[in-house]
Amino acid sequence: MFHRMGRTVVRHPWWTILAWVVAAAAIVATAPKLTTNTDESSFLPRHYESIKAADVQAKAFPQAFTPSAIALFERTDGGALTAADQGAVQKVVAGLGAAGIDTVEAVIPAPQTSKDGKYTLAFVKMKQSGGDPTKMADAAKELRAKGTELAKGTDLKVLLGGQAAQQLDQQDASKRGDSLIFFGTLAVILMALLIIFRAPIVAVLPLVLIFVVALAAYGLIADANKVFGLHADSSVTGILLVVLFGVGTDYFLFLMFRYRERLRAGDERREAVVNAVGRVGEAIASAAGAVIIAFLALVLSSLGMFRSLGPSLAIAVAVTLLAALTLFPAVLSLFSPRVLFWPSRNWQREPSGARFAALGATTGRRPGLVAGLSGLLLAALAAAAFGFTGIFDLASGSMPKDRESMVVQDTMMKAYSAGAAEPTHVYLVRAGGQLDRAALPAFQRKLQAVPGVAAAAVDPRTGLSRDGSTADFTVLLKDAPASGAAIDTVDRLRGTAHASAPAGTTALVGGITAVYKDINLAMDHDYRLVFPVAAVLIMVILGLLLRSVVAPWYLMASVGLGFGATLGATTLLFQKVQGEAGLVFMLPIIVYLFVVAIGTDYNILMIARLREEAREGRSPREAASMAVRYSGPTVAAAGFILAASFATLMLAGNSFFIQMGFAVAFGIVVAAFVMALFFTPALTALIGHAAWWPGHGDGPRAGAAPDAAGPETAGEPVPDPAVSRS
Repeated sequence: MFHRMGRTVVRHPWWTILAWVVAAAAIVATAPKLTTNTDESSFLPRHYESIKAADVQAKAFPQAFTPSAIALFERTDGGALTAADQGAVQKVVAGLGAAGIDTVEAVIPAPQTSKDGKYTLAFVKMKQSGGDPTKMADAAKELRAKGTELAKGTDLKVLLGGQAAQQLDQQDASKRGDSLIFFGTLAVILMALLIIFRAPIVAVLPLVLIFVVALAAYGLIADANKVFGLHADSSVTGILLVVLFGVGTDYFLFLMFRYRERLRAGDERREAVVNAVGRVGEAIASAAGAVIIAFLALVLSSLGMFRSLGPSLAIAVAVTLLAALTLFPAVLSLFSPRVLFWPSRNWQREPSGARFAALGATTGRRPGLVAGLSGLLLAALAAAAFGFTGIFDLASGSMPKDRESMVVQDTMMKAYSAGAAEPTHVYLVRAGGQLDRAALPAFQRKLQAVPGVAAAAVDPRTGLSRDGSTADFTVLLKDAPASGAAIDTVDRLRGTAHASAPAGTTALVGGITAVYKDINLAMDHDYRLVFPVAAVLIMVILGLLLRSVVAPWYLMASVGLGFGATLGATTLLFQKVQGEAGLVFMLPIIVYLFVVAIGTDYNILMIARLREEAREGRSPREAASMAVRYSGPTVAAAGFILAASFATLMLAGNSFFIQMGFAVAFGIVVAAFVMALFFTPALTALIGHAAWWPGHGDGPRAGAAPDAAGPETAGEPVPDPAVSRS
């Protein structure tokens, strides 16, 4: 199949290239804009308690609102606000409300200042249409500019925070971060390819090709998000950049190394491309299939951010796979090897005394020692993963701390109660009747007594619904809303509220901390569902590729060790060495998918070559030695480039990307340089022929010569397109 595909593409390279260019242009021209979201509550399904509480608020208290933005007022000299300052605040608030800013319905001053008298607030209410992240960000930009203008000539400084301001700051930070990631990724790939091949054309070629692939992939992802109503979180564009260029370069390297090997074996250049596609195409397709299935497993997630991220990444990898089997070989077939690899001549011969030949020989001679040492290293690091602690504030984790919205958030937590910036609400509801108001004080005292609660009260003016069926208890927590302590408090608060609700009533706990608690519950669900489903589906692909029920088990076990080692090393670095309170809550599932899926890529490439060598009649230990010798350079180069590409995420300058960049880069290094190069071939050599049971896929092929072209490549030579045109 792959030989036939390669032959078709090489016979018609210009038509293949033209088809890609036209398709990419058409997709880009018709695709909508890819938008993102930072509102954590929008990622949760409707059955979670925090979402039910939000629905109760909308129905029972339509006049109440969660501020879309918060204006913070302080003196420029840092002193306490004077009576004149308070008057100036009222004028600024009135001016903002009368400015006619799109989506802004009202700007309402806070009833009191902070305890130290240095700060006061105003709350901005936006229309329902303001839920559009772009409109909210635009409104926040205008509010900031107008606030600065209105405060001129006074002693006031006006800062804007809240969700809309965070969206604006996130957009600005993402643009800067995406630019750094993009150019950093390009620089890493370019330098690495120059070092590996010492040929400028080979270094530049994949970047040009992947740019075309990226245009098509982004357009298809935007179309999918619009058609299926998916919500992309703010990190998706940066991750997509790295996946497209990193994975695309990996597949280019898989093809390029085998192409160079066939040239060294004496194949004519077009026949070498066909044989390269035929030999490595199955491994690339299987590896990409494992990645795609792992990403698609995210559609089973309870969280909208993952349900969007999974298909987006799957589309990116699928488009890259198609390019690797069609566009890449079509372009390669147009170049003479002397031009393609100029000025290097290494493509003509294998270097003598190659390091990977020595590594392969060691693996073949002492597989037990190699497997034991590499396995112990992975297990030791994996033990540290049990210390992982998750944190849930996506907004502050996805932008630098000096952004204006983050400054407002930090100031509010210090100047007011730590939980005042995002209070928790307990709604007491009596269906079909009025509440017994005499029972409310006792319920309030129960809430007030929960450890971690600073205050609980019902506003006598606005805390009861018009029909008397619902009461809103505003609860201030002692800890920051996104902290683990606050989430534990909400857990206790829910237990108390549910148990203490008067007969005939229902209590629902809402607010941002309740949302974080529900995200925690959703993540537990995802760990129990997404992880096993992804693992089983990847094992099925491995079983079909290898025609074995034994090899998939130890391959997945090795990848599981790699996942544990990666999470453990990340926990050690950030929580133990740097002393951070925790890691972004979604990190385990991101690491699992990238390390398991992409780590399986390298295992597949190595195990496929090992089987190929075994089919040539070599013993299990000889096959392991030859597999490391010939596939080792490919795995090492691809692993280094992909790890370095993901490491560029750390350039974005926010904690989420720094943690993710390190974790995934480290995981890929482990997958390539520990699992694929040492653990997997050594373990396969130890298990021997039993690794291929029941298919015995290592059985020698009758009359086959090493790396023979096979029946599909026999016969007529591939015509040169230039000659065909003449």
